[in-house]
Order: sequence, then structure tokens, then C-alpha cells
Amino acid sequence: MQNKGLIKFFAILFALVSIYQLSFTFVANNVKSEAKAFAGDNPDKELKYLDSIGKEKVLNLGFSDFTYNEVKNKQLNKGLDLEGGINVILQISIKDVLRGLSNNSKNPVFNKSLADASANLEGNKTYLNKFFEAFEANSNGTVKLASPDIFANRSLQGEGGIDFQMSDSQVQKVIKRKVDESVESAYKVLRERIDKFGVTQPNIQKLGETGRILVELPGAKDVDRIKKLLGGKAQLEFWETYKVEEIGNFLVAANESLKKTEVKKTETKTVAKDSLNALLTDTKDSVDTKKGNNPLFDKMLGQGGGPVLGYFATKDTATVNAYFKRADIRVLLAADQHNAKFVWSKPTSIKDAKGKDLEAVELYALKGNRDNVPAMSGGVVTDAKDTFDQLGKPAVSMQMNSQGAKVWEELTGRAFSQKGYIAIVLDNIVYSAPGVTSGPIAGGRSEITGSFDVAETKDLANVLNAGKLPASADIVQSTVVGPSLGQAAIDAGTISSVLGFLLVCLWMVFYYGKAGWYANLALLLNLLFLFGIMASFGFVLTLPGIAGIVLTLGTAVDANIIIFERAKEELREGKSLSEAVATSYGWHGAMRSIIDANVTHVLTGAILFIFGTGPIKGFALTLLIGIVTSMFTSIFIARIFIDRNIAGKGDLTFSTNITKNWFTNFHFDFIKIKKFTYIFSSIVVVVSLISIFFVNGLDEGVDFVGGRTFQVKFEKPVDATVISDELSAAFGTPVEAKILGDDDQLKITTKYKIKEDGVAIDEEVNQKLYTALQKYFPNVTYDKFTNTFDGKKVGVLQSSKVGASISEDIKTNSYWAVLGAMAAIFLYLMVSFRKWQYSLGAIAAVAHDVIFVLGIYSLCYKFMPFHMEMDQHFIAAILTVIGYSMNDTVIVFDRVREFIIGNRKGSFEDIVNASINTTLSRTLNTSLMMIIVLLTMFIFGGESIRGFIFAMLVGIVVGTYSSLFIATPVLVDTISTDEKHNIEEKHKQA
Repeated sequence: MQNKGLIKFFAILFALVSIYQLSFTFVANNVKSEAKAFAGDNPDKELKYLDSIGKEKVLNLGFSDFTYNEVKNKQLNKGLDLEGGINVILQISIKDVLRGLSNNSKNPVFNKSLADASANLEGNKTYLNKFFEAFEANSNGTVKLASPDIFANRSLQGEGGIDFQMSDSQVQKVIKRKVDESVESAYKVLRERIDKFGVTQPNIQKLGETGRILVELPGAKDVDRIKKLLGGKAQLEFWETYKVEEIGNFLVAANESLKKTEVKKTETKTVAKDSLNALLTDTKDSVDTKKGNNPLFDKMLGQGGGPVLGYFATKDTATVNAYFKRADIRVLLAADQHNAKFVWSKPTSIKDAKGKDLEAVELYALKGNRDNVPAMSGGVVTDAKDTFDQLGKPAVSMQMNSQGAKVWEELTGRAFSQKGYIAIVLDNIVYSAPGVTSGPIAGGRSEITGSFDVAETKDLANVLNAGKLPASADIVQSTVVGPSLGQAAIDAGTISSVLGFLLVCLWMVFYYGKAGWYANLALLLNLLFLFGIMASFGFVLTLPGIAGIVLTLGTAVDANIIIFERAKEELREGKSLSEAVATSYGWHGAMRSIIDANVTHVLTGAILFIFGTGPIKGFALTLLIGIVTSMFTSIFIARIFIDRNIAGKGDLTFSTNITKNWFTNFHFDFIKIKKFTYIFSSIVVVVSLISIFFVNGLDEGVDFVGGRTFQVKFEKPVDATVISDELSAAFGTPVEAKILGDDDQLKITTKYKIKEDGVAIDEEVNQKLYTALQKYFPNVTYDKFTNTFDGKKVGVLQSSKVGASISEDIKTNSYWAVLGAMAAIFLYLMVSFRKWQYSLGAIAAVAHDVIFVLGIYSLCYKFMPFHMEMDQHFIAAILTVIGYSMNDTVIVFDRVREFIIGNRKGSFEDIVNASINTTLSRTLNTSLMMIIVLLTMFIFGGESIRGFIFAMLVGIVVGTYSSLFIATPVLVDTISTDEKHNIEEKHKQA
């Protein structure tokens, strides 16, 4: 091998750099362990300890030293499934942006196009493009985007803007630019909010041109608080309110009118025409008089006063909202109240007649107007700080600009003279509605008070300073992982990795003897390089990523197996050890096969990385890095050890006394039994397709159909069927509950309101889940049930949400990923082998493997003791199977090509049979390595990826079969008779 010294230099350099980069991870982990030991089970104490030593030196390398904060920032990043935390994808509402750009246009074509774009949105189609398509169809040339009442308005005129002479295509370019600017603005606002939140190593990035923003917050634990921080638009508004005595007659009239439709006639009892005050004077009296006959007042938990119209349970707000939206109810409002806007406060606590605490929300009626705009917007706020009011309660102080100060003075002056109230509304929720008792407030400085806690005032000041989002940001996908679950994943990943590594090493030594030791040393160095590269470039390690590393253990020795098997063949033909090694490492030896096999891996890994999201990208990334590092170590590092042996003892045989005659002189006629394998595979394919399309279907996970999943740990074993029935009754829609590992742990899935976005919906789902399961958690509060924290043993350990829109994108991307991988491999093989028959044989084998795995999942998912869902992990497994199936097939095809070019005697079928038999040792060895590591992951890798690993395990077994019994027979059957005759004639003459 030439340039051996240069290779040694780079190998040593890479090893040192990898050790240097990984040293930060080791030190950071040691410091965290010390902090845990110091704090016990107190996470706040642990956090304070780590903050206190942030600037202390914890690593001295002689030439430089580093503080804990510096070490922490350089450590190997762990994904949320290992670290715990929150991952969300926010969808910036392009509809809101377009409405804003049009100045809330009332044009019917414009508004119908907005609605049509929402209704007809397809996977991988942006809302903006669907809007343009809908507008073109609805306008049919009669209305232009550049109409003055749509986009050619005053705010969009001027340089770089829109004028009424522009064509629709010209306007579209401007609108696309404006939408991009809005998404960029949202990104910056979110970035600033997150930076001030204090989460370690946050990650925020825009996802292409989809209007989506990915936010990862490792270590974050307060689920509801984080979602409010991210999803809150920070739309601060100041509204004048009606007083209860002003709106009371409407409430009484509304209640009477609702009786006609909401109360059954047989149940109606005569109730005196009591005033609102009489009905609500006392909670006890109210209960005595209602008896289910007052649709509105029945839902009141208590009487209001001032601007508060009454107290209601959170669960009843949707029903009350629906009442107030009815045309027959709104018509009962007085003429000057026709634009009244009914809104709710944030939850508060009240006492019932027995003194029991109840959670309730207050109802307010804001003085709306024709344009539905507040008396003053929060855009005038220039500075906000969290503080405490005169009573020592948390509050937020604000400073307004000069224009805002003037309006504020007028507004507070009017409230003072009329003894009215001003509601402070953030994102359509009333935080407080104080009166003004000391006259107009001048200077523009004011204070927001209400039922805040300290964290809320900090977050409110944060979002006000960061600015409001240009449009609503809906959480369309989220994953919450508790730290205890993350540690369990690390433990499972570590155990499976170590066992997989040891088993591979033992087999290599058992089968190849001293050469196996050289392969193992190269494998060890390969792992060092792989982790070093990930740490150097800031890549994130995930649980599927660990699975990718474990798989790399199997594939890393694949190149060595190909080389060693070729060297054994050369030795049997009488070549010396040095000649055999030189030939096996040459292009016409093993190198062409190694390159072809690894290119198929790279193609499938790259496609998986492009189309995958979250942890799946981590899996693809480790596979791709592992391919590069394993190629380097297998070809160059192992070669250094082999060359040293040749220069010394020269006793390499690439086998042991036990294995030296395995698969030698093996002559099995694979082509002869092709009819039987065709029949068997056809039956399997037909049965699989019938099961998939007509009988069982596939268990599509929330990634494909949308929904929410919760991994809930109970205090003792429970019956999944009973839990499913109870939750279905509570949610009013089917809820699936399955055992996940142990009998005291369930995976709960629901599609309840999955098409509705918003933080309030997420909180509603969490609250319903907690309420329905509360009897199983008698000593657990809502916060402890929902949020994550160190040492959490019961409650929600992990949760995820996939919105309907993003699930369509995931499904579409998955189809394209599988089809794209097959197409890319087909084209590569056709270019490499220069005959389409090779590509056809390979693709036939791959299609067979994919259908086989899908069929197994369709037939077995109902009774298997682990989950077999169709999700992103499953697609990753399918793509991995495609890559490895190609690997085996390419090795055989390379040998066929070699024998055709060479002087191999016999018919074309004999040549193909010989190709299979002479590569059988390599095929079975590689497959065995993969099966060993996959079985290790399946047994020890954790429940969450068991279905994912099972798909690959089945795929590797089936892929090995199809390479031998499908791909090569298809090649034989599609090569023309004339070409076979030409090949045979050529070999006869040789």
C-alpha cells in the first residue's frame, strides 16, 4: 500500500482530534454526576449548583483550560429522546399573514380563496401556493390580486410594493417575498423569546419554505408554560368593558331564548322572571331554582360583579361561546351593544357554597366596534419588566411611546369619569380589568396586575419585549420526553451497543482468526472517529442514532469480510499471501464490490436524511458518517495491520482451523429451484397485498394520520381495555390504549380535536386526560402528572402530537422517500453495470422485500406484544432494508460481471450459480453480523424502538433470501437468449 506513512499520520491526527472533542463530553458528564449527587432528588438545587460553577475551570489540557460553560457547549449533543425536553414544530399562519397584507380585505373572492386553500391543502403543498391556485380558479380572470381592495392597498404601495397595474404573476412574487419576511420576523421573535427563557443549548431553525419553525429545548420540563411561550402571539390589547348591570338584561333574555332549543319541553318547569341579580344572588339559592332548566345560568359557578359577568367551568366555555355566536341570540343585544365581544379570563380559583375550591374562568363583554379593533393596541409598548405591585403580588410594568401615552391618557380618563373598566387582553385572554380611581394616567407608564405567578410575569415581559408574532404560530407537531425516560433510553442504548460490539468482535475472531483481530481494532477506531466527528460538528445523538451506530458495527466489518473472503480465494488458487492481499484490495478484487455496495447505502441514507425529521435524521446521519468512517478504517487501517503481519510472521490465513473449509467447494443450483422460489414469493406477495388492502390494513401511527400519543406510567398494573373505554367516554371519541412494555405502562392515542390548533386545545386535552385518569393517581397533581421532572416515576413520561397538516406531509415524504430510493438505486446500477436487467433484478428483489415486511406488519400487528405502527421509524427501517438488500445483491452481481469478463466455463446459468456459491460465505457472514446486532437492539434497545428494529430484522432475513433466490433468477430470465449465446460462445473459445 502506497502512502502508508501519510495514512498513519492522518489516522493518528483524527484519533487525537476525536479524543480531544470527546473529552468535553466526559468532563461535562462528570460534573453533572457531581451536581446530581450534591442535589439529591432536587432538580432546582442541581440547576443552581451547575449555574454557580458555570465560570469555574473544570478542564485543563495543559495548553488550554476551559470553564464548565465552555465544556458544556462543546459536549456531544444528545437528542430529546436521550436528554429529555420539548421539541415542537410551529406553523406560522400564512392565512393570517395574507389577511394582514390585504388589510383584512372583505373581497369575497379573496376570502373564499383563503378558505379553499385551507380546505384543500395537500401533503407537501404550501398554503401560499394553494391560495394562488384557489384565487385563480375562483376569480377566473374577473378579479386581480392587484385590486385596490386586496393587495394594491396603501400599505403595500411604493417601491418594491404592489400597484393596480401589476399582473397576478408579478403580485405573487411580491407576496412570496412579504410572506418570507413575515416568517423571518417570526423566527427572530421566537429566537429572542427562547434566548431569554434560559434553556441550555436551544435549537431553532426554519424548515425550508413551509412557513414552519422547529424549536428544540433540551432539558425543558414545564410543558404548558413552554407551549404558551412559543405559541402565544403576544397580541396585547386594551379594551373598554361593559359592566354586569349593562349586559345583564341580555344574559337573562339569552337564557330564556335558549330554553326553546336546549331544554326538553317535558323537563321545563315554571320559573319566575327573575332578574339576573335574583338568579345569581347566592350560589345555594341558584341551585335550588335552576334544576336544569336554565341553559346559560346552569353553567354559572358563581355571580360576577363590575366587569365580570359570571364564573364558568373551563369545560363549558366552548358551549357558552357557541351560544353567543348564534344569530338568534346576538340579535337580543341592545343596539349599542351589537358589536360586543365575549371573552374569558385565565383560570382562577373560587369557592362553592360548601367552601370547596373550584377552578373557573371569568366571562367579560368587551366594547367591540364594527372593525373589531381594540381601543388601544399593545404595539405602543416600548419596554416591559416583571415586577411586584403595591401588595407584593407579581406584575408587569410597561412604558408606552408618545402616541400610546396620549391614547392611554384619554382611555383612562374616560374610564375614570364613567366609572368603567379597562380590560388588559393578551392573545384574547383577559388578564385583568381594573377600574381607574385616581384620574387619567399620563406619561405612558402603567402596570399589568392580575392573578399572575412569578414565572408568568417573566414570560409576559419576555414576549412583550421580544415583540409580537406577525401571525399566529400553531404547534402542529410536538414531542415531550421526560428526563427519566431519556436516561432509560441511554442505558438501553449503551447496553445494546456494548453487547453488539462484543458479539461482532467475537464472531470475527472465531471466523477469521488473527485477521478478525485486525478488523476489530479497525472497528474500535471506527467508533472513535464516528463519535469524534459527531462531537466536532455539533451533530445530535438520538436513540435511533444509537441504533444507527449499532448497525454500523455490522456494516463496518462488511468491507473486511469482502476483502478477507477474496483473499482466501486468491490463496486457494496458489498465490502468495502478499499477492493475495494486493489482489483482494485492488479494484478488480474487492474494491469494486465495496464501492458499489456502499454507494447504495449512501443513496438510501441520503434520501432518508432529506425526507426524515427529528430522530430519523439522527439515524440517517449516523449511518452516513458510519459509512465514511468504516470505509476508511476497513480499507486503510486494517490494511496497515495486515501489511505488518506480511512483513513479519506472514502467517495470516483469514480463517481458523474450524472455519477454514466452510463454504468451500459448495455447489448448489440456485437457478434450478427458481420456479419454487417464484411460487413461494408470489404467494407471500399476494397474501401480503390482500391483507394490506382488503383485510387487516396497516396500523398507521399518528405520524401518518395525525393525533396525540401519551406514554403513561401507572402506580400499578392496569387493564388497557378498561382505560381505553374510560378515556373514550371522557373524550367523546375513540381512544386507543395499548400495553407498552410492562402492564403498568400504556401508550394512549387519541385524535381528539387534532384538526384544531392552539395552546388552549393542547391544555384541554391534557386536562381531560388527567381528569379521566385521576382516580388512578390519587396523590398526583395536574402539574406533576403532565410536566416532566427528574426522578418522575408515574404520570405522562412522554407525549407527542402530529397535526393533520404535517401528517399529510410526513406521509407524502415517506412515499417519495421509498420510491426515490428505489429509483436512485435502479439508475445507479444501470449506469454501473450498463445493463437494465441488473437493475430490474435488484429492484424486483427490493420490491419483494418491502411488500414482505409490510405484509408481516399487516398480518401480525394485532397480536404482537410490541407496537408495529406505520410511522417515520418504520419508513426508516424500510429504507435501511432497501440499502442492505441492495448490498447483498450487488456483491453477487459484481461476481457475475467478473466471471462474464473472465474465462469462466459453462452456460450463463452455470456462471450465475458459480457467482452465488463463491460469494455465499460473504453474504451469510454479513447477514449474520446484521442479525446479531439487530437481535441485540431488539432485546436490549428499549420498547420505543422495538417495532423499528423488528422491521429491519425481518428485512435483513428476507433481503438475504431475495438476493439469492429472486434477484439473480430475474437477471437470468430477462437476459436475452442471443446475449446468453454470445457469452457462452465467447467462453468456449477462451
